[in-house]
Amino acid sequence: MTDHWIIAEGLVKRFGNTMAVSGVDLKVRPGTVLGMLGPNGSGKTTTVRMLATLLKPDAGHAAVGGYDIRTQPHQVRQLIGLTGQYASVDEKLTGRENLVLIGRLLGLSRSMAKQRATELLAQFQLEDAAHKAAKAYSGGMRRRLDLAASLVGRPGILFLDEPTTGLDPRARLNLWTLIHELVRQGTTVLLTTQYLEEADHLADDIIVIDRGRVIASGTPDQLKARVGAQTLAVKAGREVDLPAIIELISELVSGAAEVEGLQVSAPAASPDLLPAVVRRLDAAGIVPAELMLRGPSLDDVFLSLTGRHAEADSDAETTREPPR
Repeated sequence: MTDHWIIAEGLVKRFGNTMAVSGVDLKVRPGTVLGMLGPNGSGKTTTVRMLATLLKPDAGHAAVGGYDIRTQPHQVRQLIGLTGQYASVDEKLTGRENLVLIGRLLGLSRSMAKQRATELLAQFQLEDAAHKAAKAYSGGMRRRLDLAASLVGRPGILFLDEPTTGLDPRARLNLWTLIHELVRQGTTVLLTTQYLEEADHLADDIIVIDRGRVIASGTPDQLKARVGAQTLAVKAGREVDLPAIIELISELVSGAAEVEGLQVSAPAASPDLLPAVVRRLDAAGIVPAELMLRGPSLDDVFLSLTGRHAEADSDAETTREPPR
C-alpha cells in the first residue's frame, strides 16, 4: 500500500477559453477523508471527474491507487466508486433492480448481484422501499440509493461530489453516519462540499479550492484557526432597539459591526465581550431576540482567504462543462 491512495500534481483543465482547474495539487492518505471545500463553480467537480477518469487533464499528473489516470484508466475504474451531485440511478427501476443491474454490469453473477443488492439495501435502510421505483423515493432515500450503487463493487476509494446537496438536516446526518462507517471499514474518501460543518464532521484533512486552484489546506481546526476570532451576533427583538444595539456593540469592538436585517454582528476578539454586551443590554433595558458567539463558517473562511463571500462567486464550471 502506498503512503497516499490519491495523488494529484498540477492538474489543469480548460473548457474553451475558460480555465476550470489551474494546477491543483492534493494527496489523500489511505483510510481517511479529504474534504475539497469551495463554492459552486470553483473547480471541485472538474477535479473529481479528472481523478475518476471521466475527463482527461490538459496538464499535470495524477495517480489513484497507484495507477496513472492517463495511461491506466481501466485499473483506476476498477478501484473506485463515484457518487455525483445528481442521482445516477434509473428512476424507472426499483431500488433492488438498480443495484442488481449495476452488479451484473460489474461482472457479478446473477445470484451474487442479488446477494450484494440485499446487503446494501439493508446497510442503507432501504429494505422497505426495495420494490418501489426510484422515482418514488424521497431526496434522502435517493441519495442513499445512489451511494449504495457506488459501493456495489466494494471500491476501496470513493469519490463523493457534494453528496448531501439538497438534503434536509436529518437526511444529511444519516448520510454522514453512513460515510463514517465506510471510512471505519477502511474506505478512502475524497469529498467535495460547500459546507464547512460537513467537512468538519467528516474530513481528516481539507483543501480549499477557488477559481480552479488550491488556496489553503490543513485540518478543519487549522483552517478555522486562520479565520481568528469568533463572531458575536445580536438580533434585536424590536426594530426600535436596533440603533442602540449597533451603537453599544460599535463601542465595545475594534472592528466595524455588520448589520443584516435585525441582526448585528462583529468580531469577538476577547472572551470578555459577551458578558460586557449582556451588561450593556441589561442597563439599556433591551431584551435581544438572540445573543450568541459562533465559530467561523465556510463563508468566514472563504472571506478571510479571498476577500469576498463564497455565495457571491460563480464561474464556468457548472455552465460550460459538458453534460454529464
